[in-house]
Amino acid sequence: MPMTLFLKTCCLGDCNGTSFIDSTPVKVCKNKRIHNHKVFKGIATTGRSTMGWFHGFKLHIIINDKGEILNFTITQANVDDRQPLKQERFLDKVFGKLFADKGYIGKNLMQMLFIDGVQLITSLRDNTKNSLMTMSDKILLRKRSVIETVNDELKNIY
Repeated sequence: MPMTLFLKTCCLGDCNGTSFIDSTPVKVCKNKRIHNHKVFKGIATTGRSTMGWFHGFKLHIIINDKGEILNFTITQANVDDRQPLKQERFLDKVFGKLFADKGYIGKNLMQMLFIDGVQLITSLRDNTKNSLMTMSDKILLRKRSVIETVNDELKNIY
């Protein structure tokens, strides 16, 4: 069963105030075959992730603390990770605290989400100022491995 069909047919979970967001690359071909690839020609793009360059798409997922998917979207590979968060439809079921990695840091984005009732919590980059964070937020930020597990299940099993 294709991944998008599975995601559309599974029942989505409910937000309880603690959510995690992450993106994962969905490769359509190996890098040396990009110029010969014809299936997604004009749709798939070349982008960069933490694992290097790839050709394909990005899957953005928001889950709750139980690992249930709240919402998802698929974008081209060269789209910034913060871009789907600017769409109101993507965050309509999310409230409370949203934990993310360093790729989601942005002052304007944090202010926009805060107005909508979502507090974006990320770890700090090396070149940013320190900010106060509660101990429970620090612990939950370390629990981001939950979303990595969900990404691994979706990509390797389905």
